[in-house]
Amino acid sequence: MRLNFKKNLIILVITQLIIFIILLLSDHKITLIHYIDISFYFTAGFILLSLLLYTIHSGFYDVISKSFNVAFSRDREKRKFKNVPGLSELITLNEKPLLFHGLFNGLLMTAALIAYYF
Repeated sequence: MRLNFKKNLIILVITQLIIFIILLLSDHKITLIHYIDISFYFTAGFILLSLLLYTIHSGFYDVISKSFNVAFSRDREKRKFKNVPGLSELITLNEKPLLFHGLFNGLLMTAALIAYYF
């Protein structure tokens, strides 16, 4: 558990460093409103990617991916629909760390937004 916390903390620090580097490269200064803008993109990216992975793992796209696999491999070999693995079986990435990083970056962005307005 301690190793997992340390790894998550390192990733969060790296994400924040990347945000600050992007701020410096794009605006040549660090302002609170620009930090909020850039961190919103990172937060949205993490959360949307985790939601996409959650949808894939639920099996929603399995029939579509199996159909495309059967349709495009029709000439090369005869495959049965039930023998083709679904997309949820092929993609094994865990969506929980992405959701955690997205929510934590979102909390930092919200804190910056509250500080900006008050």
